[in-house]
Amino acid sequence: MPDGGSDTELTLGAQAGDVAALGVLLARHQAGMRAVALSLLGHGPDADDAVQDAALVALRRIGDVRDPAAVGPWLRMIVRNACRTRLRAARTMWPVAESALPSTDATPEQTLERHALRDWIWHAVEELSPPIRMAVMLRYFSTGVTTYEQIATACGVPMGTVRSRLSQGRAKMAESLLASAASAHGDAAGLAEASRREALETLAAAEGGRFGDVLAERWSPEVTLLGGPRPIVGREYLLRGMECDLEAGVRQRLAHVVAGRDITVWEMDIVNPVEDPDHCPPAVTWLMSLQRGRVHRLRLHHPRPSGAPAT
Repeated sequence: MPDGGSDTELTLGAQAGDVAALGVLLARHQAGMRAVALSLLGHGPDADDAVQDAALVALRRIGDVRDPAAVGPWLRMIVRNACRTRLRAARTMWPVAESALPSTDATPEQTLERHALRDWIWHAVEELSPPIRMAVMLRYFSTGVTTYEQIATACGVPMGTVRSRLSQGRAKMAESLLASAASAHGDAAGLAEASRREALETLAAAEGGRFGDVLAERWSPEVTLLGGPRPIVGREYLLRGMECDLEAGVRQRLAHVVAGRDITVWEMDIVNPVEDPDHCPPAVTWLMSLQRGRVHRLRLHHPRPSGAPAT
């Protein structure tokens, strides 16, 4: 789509999956979007964050635009809503608490896939450094670890660090998305599907008594389990832990997958035995870092509702 196309042409192209058209739209209306943010929030990082948040919302919701000729006001409305959200948050008495992301009929990744933009988004995500990428993947693509508090607990870092990483991630993604709109991108859907199959195979192997074989084939001998009082190196501890759970009648069922080139998140529901329904928490998230295709770092996190007492 040429830079000189009308807003209507560009919007229709973006809704049909033309990422270059959407990139042109965001670039064309960036000044107006920023003006709205500055009028409501003043000069500073909050205005920049609001514009970046709005750009990501636009990427997910471009298909919702009913009047393509009015895409400019639609983009400015998204910025206005983002600013108002920040203003309301600034007035609250609990700066460390945050509500979960609003639920919708479709997950962010389902929406991205429906509008043929998923690969473009994941290209920008993969450009982020691993710590920032993990925070972004959890915040925008997981289902059970989405609030700042939950991400901080899962990653073992202070909440201020999560805020900083997400702010940096949004800024870098906005730059990358505009710079790579016309580029070819990898098959993110294929990567996620491959990881989903691997998760299902891993669970099936564990229940069949072959978890050790999976660890030997797909996990590094020096795999490190993080999150406890001290890191635990080696596969033996993981094997014993899985075997103990299975002997107790505990089963895991795959609920959701978020997959990148070298960071993967498996969200599992836990099914406890009828005679011991509280043996394990109801869910567990596997946060895995890969090296040369093999898992070399693992952090297991049991999500809890935001505001629930820590255990």
